[in-house]
Amino acid sequence: MIRYRFYPTLLNVFSRYLHGGPVSEADVLATINRVPRPTTAAQERGSSFEEAVIKGTDEERFDPAILANVRKLLPRPIVDVQVYCQWEIDDVLFYGYVDLIGKFKAVDLKTTSSYQKDRYVHNHQNLYLHALKKKGIRLMEYVITDFQDVYVESYALTTPIDRQLEEIRLFKAFLDEHRPLITDKKIFVNE
Repeated sequence: MIRYRFYPTLLNVFSRYLHGGPVSEADVLATINRVPRPTTAAQERGSSFEEAVIKGTDEERFDPAILANVRKLLPRPIVDVQVYCQWEIDDVLFYGYVDLIGKFKAVDLKTTSSYQKDRYVHNHQNLYLHALKKKGIRLMEYVITDFQDVYVESYALTTPIDRQLEEIRLFKAFLDEHRPLITDKKIFVNE
């Protein structure tokens, strides 16, 4: 029976908290409670870049060579964009949207000010692969730009997800421990 609803951004914030990233317990609780935060310039630029790549919106804001390089890495044909995914993991409904899918691979576009190799190896979006395997998706790719260059990270269904699954287990314990502080009950199925 499903008791919880988790999405990748929430789990990635919790992961940074667990591993000593610049995230406090209060930040995790604010994310759970969906406390509104202003959109940063970097977030807005990332969203605009995604729109430019996929829809051609406001392309002039970005280097044409970067746009062309990113587009070369997208699946052909693109089967669908903003694809809803869900996967039941024990008593958790894991859900979210992947930017686009082709016949065999899903792609999520990322922007960053500074890229480090294997940045997404433990990203919870990798679980989208398991949600999409019924659609024939066998590869999750992150196409990343720092607006100077373009990078690709590829993960297959065989990529270990033990760390992500353990973090889900730890997150459930965190939720149960902090239940009185959780004001947005959408994370709990029966509340």
